Amino acid sequence: MKNERSLEIGTGLFVALGFAALLFLTTQLPGSRLSVLGDQSGYGVTARFENVGDLQPGAPVSMAGVKIGRVTGVSFDSTDYKAVVTLSIDNQYNRIPDDSWAGVETAGLLGAKYVGLDAGGSETYLAAGSQIENTQSAMVLEKLINRLFSAFASKDDSEKKGK
Repeated sequence: MKNERSLEIGTGLFVALGFAALLFLTTQLPGSRLSVLGDQSGYGVTARFENVGDLQPGAPVSMAGVKIGRVTGVSFDSTDYKAVVTLSIDNQYNRIPDDSWAGVETAGLLGAKYVGLDAGGSETYLAAGSQIENTQSAMVLEKLINRLFSAFASKDDSEKKGK
């Protein structure tokens, strides 16, 4: 009887620890609105992209592999048919050249999206309300696969017509 009781308590603790670990991991995912450390203040800049993939608010903004901010908003501009991404850059990173490049990148095996910045060479810097002009859209895997298949299909068609 005592052995069964300790087995039940051990199983209950194991399940409770599993749920606690799952809760912690969900707060650490890019795009999660929850944050263990809370929000830091920063200055807002925008960037326009042809395609942002599945970029979500809360995703990190990084430069040289270092997290320097987060995505605060993703919207669609119906006048030029582009996605407008609002970034909050931490105040300590106030010397980012205004001709820097912003690209939508993919992190890890799960494919979480984030914004990566590559420094430009300008002597003027991004400030609150600035817009990053140089952008690189997300690479959408489905489009790449479709292009690959269409290239193979056109090659097969041209070989059949040549015979």
